Amino acid sequence: MFLHVQRLINEIVPDEPDPAAANALQEGLGGQFGEMRTMMQYLFQSFNFRGATAKPYRDLLHGIGTEEISHVELIATTIARLTDGSPAYTGAATKPVDEPGKGGKTPLASALSVGNIHHYLVGAQGALPVDAAGNPWSGSYVYNSGNLVLDLLYNLMLESTGRLQKCRIYEMTDNKTARSTLAYLIVRDQAHENAYAKALESLGIDWGRTLPIPKTDAERFPEVKTLLDQGLHLKQYTFSLDNLSEAGKIFRGSAPASVADGNLQTEQMPDGFPMDIAVERPEEFAPGLDADLLELVQRTAELELDDADHAADKVTTK
Repeated sequence: MFLHVQRLINEIVPDEPDPAAANALQEGLGGQFGEMRTMMQYLFQSFNFRGATAKPYRDLLHGIGTEEISHVELIATTIARLTDGSPAYTGAATKPVDEPGKGGKTPLASALSVGNIHHYLVGAQGALPVDAAGNPWSGSYVYNSGNLVLDLLYNLMLESTGRLQKCRIYEMTDNKTARSTLAYLIVRDQAHENAYAKALESLGIDWGRTLPIPKTDAERFPEVKTLLDQGLHLKQYTFSLDNLSEAGKIFRGSAPASVADGNLQTEQMPDGFPMDIAVERPEEFAPGLDADLLELVQRTAELELDDADHAADKVTTK
């Protein structure tokens, strides 16, 4: 059973819209090594887990998989921020939105030449379950062998490759919105490298100086260094409200990664950051709630609340 808290797991720093950066981030969302893949892979491995004596490993997979849901939310919201209002309509407010604006350009003109046209054509300036080339995400990416060591090895490779790609995307853009999300995910991928490496250590593997992968010296990225200084790469969240997770039996002791010393620790969940809802985009005809429909929705909601109150009163008087 999952609960949702309406807070983002990391703050998204505001900056100008950048549809090209949004398209690059699609690889980190819906690519073969993106957040949708890690979310589905780890959760399916935990759902299909066998062997009560190995419960700490199941709990570790479940905690990381649950965190990956929040990563999907974070990166999808970032993509929406990078496409939202890009291009903005610069015509007169009294004219129809389909009339060319300042300079003779129509509101969605740049969708034909910048970024992914489907962000505007299909997604109404929002994220899509695709990679940077527009290929749909596929469930065939998910690896779940049923063999614990194989799954952990594959997961470590997945985190390392995802971190490599995010470091590359970071180098592609100077947009603060994109970099704030990328830096956070780079550091959390390192934390997950630590988690899977530590699990494999407990099964007999000696990493030596192999980790982290890639050896990017990512701390030279200023946003990444800030998070490393906070020890974010040494934490793993359980997302366990009943505190029954045993992941802490594995994620503890010294970190396997050779970059930055420190001890591993588990926490229930991060505090998160406030969420907001993006403004309407009339040039996308979305979301399309006119005044009459909005009034109808409000009246319906009030009637449903009244019915719920009456039902509660009947229960109380019995």
